[in-house]
Amino acid sequence: MKIILLGAPGAGKGTVAKLLTEYDGSVQISTGDIIRGAVKSGTKLGMQAKTYMDAGDLVPDELIMEIMKERLAEPNCRQRFILDGFPRTIPQAQALKGLMEELKIRLDFVVSLEVPRDVILDRLTTRRTCANSDCQEIYNIKSNPPLPDGTCIKCGSPTIQRDDETEAAIQHRLETYAKKTSPLIEFYQKEGLLKEFTSLNSKDTVAAIKKQLS
Repeated sequence: MKIILLGAPGAGKGTVAKLLTEYDGSVQISTGDIIRGAVKSGTKLGMQAKTYMDAGDLVPDELIMEIMKERLAEPNCRQRFILDGFPRTIPQAQALKGLMEELKIRLDFVVSLEVPRDVILDRLTTRRTCANSDCQEIYNIKSNPPLPDGTCIKCGSPTIQRDDETEAAIQHRLETYAKKTSPLIEFYQKEGLLKEFTSLNSKDTVAAIKKQLS
């Protein structure tokens, strides 16, 4: 399986990706993870990225693509991978297309997770995260609540609502997604790679993706 997962904040990309990795052992790749990994490993590219991060700046696309090239060339990515939330913009998609042609990688398809806005708002505004940086277990006060006193089941630390998960913040994130990332839908439609899946239940969504793969 070689796929890209697209979807608005709260569409369930992380959960779907995790379930798919359990299905066939595919490696889940997000830009945040690979950049942090490169920085932690002290690679040349990682150190370059660190200078931008330390200054509070975004890591340039050119550097992200170099780090992505290294990651996709690693043995555990040659057969199976899931790109989680990348690319985010048309220039990144165009650069990724060139990179995959260079590495002779052929995508199976691009998954677009479709979720109504009211469902996303409900999912994110009811989410709570463990405040312990070594735990950060995620809960939902409706479907998967923490302990009655609001503490984490795993470590006993308080759970909090993140600043970017208030209704106002979520509305802004969705507007940003619509402007910058949703044009990727049209890009991958033109490439003949896009497959749309309604994502109201992660297990059902994964079953539909697996059926499409087979």
